[in-house]
Amino acid sequence: MVATAVGALIAGPAETGGAIRHHSAAHTASIPAAHGRMPVHGWAMATAPGNAAAALRVELLRAVVRETFPHDPRAFTQGLEFRGATLYESTGLVGQSSLRAGPPGKPPTRSVGLPAPLFGEGITLSGARLWQLTWRNGIAIERDPTTLAERRRVSYRGEGWGLCHQHDAGRERLVMSDGTDRLTFRDPDTFTATGGITVQHDGAPATGLNELECAPDGFVYANVYPTNTILRIDPDTGTVVANIDAAGLLTASERRTARQLNGIAAVPGTDGFLITGKLWPHMFRVTFVPR
Repeated sequence: MVATAVGALIAGPAETGGAIRHHSAAHTASIPAAHGRMPVHGWAMATAPGNAAAALRVELLRAVVRETFPHDPRAFTQGLEFRGATLYESTGLVGQSSLRAGPPGKPPTRSVGLPAPLFGEGITLSGARLWQLTWRNGIAIERDPTTLAERRRVSYRGEGWGLCHQHDAGRERLVMSDGTDRLTFRDPDTFTATGGITVQHDGAPATGLNELECAPDGFVYANVYPTNTILRIDPDTGTVVANIDAAGLLTASERRTARQLNGIAAVPGTDGFLITGKLWPHMFRVTFVPR
């Protein structure tokens, strides 16, 4: 169904119940076989990084749709994040990249484009700053969260994929992905790299880490390119603690024009998430339940 009261997404508690991007075959080939394993009974046994004797349980979850919202099917979604009732979305492709803001499921109330050759990527908000990554341009753009106006550009090395802002237990930092198994920590004011961690899934590198969400539960959630998998990651150890199956959200006809799952944002005040993908006609409010 298509939601008729978008405000309920924020106010209500969560219920229970190509020419395209990163576009080379090398990206697809880099996804380890571990991502395809589906152990029975809802749990998988994983080995902790650096400790072959330590067995950890990787929770197996699935995304259950609670509400469906319209989404611009021309939006090549790269980043998604809430602040209050406002949903921010970054889109990609050279000459088509944009940053948008407004109520979820409605046309954006504010929008700015990125000039070629910039390719927009992940976004996050940190206080009075909005940071937007670019893919292979090596540029992070600081913006005004209210007007979306560009303030300055900061250079970084490597590719930019996903970005989120972690603020808990007195710690504040940005978490950035680059399509590998590496998460880089950055200062939220200067964008300077301050450290990082490699991510392990079932004893293997969890490559293809893409759009990120630093959720209120303290975990980092990552879309895995180009799959329908979302990983829940302990940012202190780099250990994957849950593997979330988000397949089957689109119909067969919708999948013909849609691209990869990409875009995850925690819905404020709930245990739900808003997820979408590149060129998807819908966004979905979901909760994660055992499979």
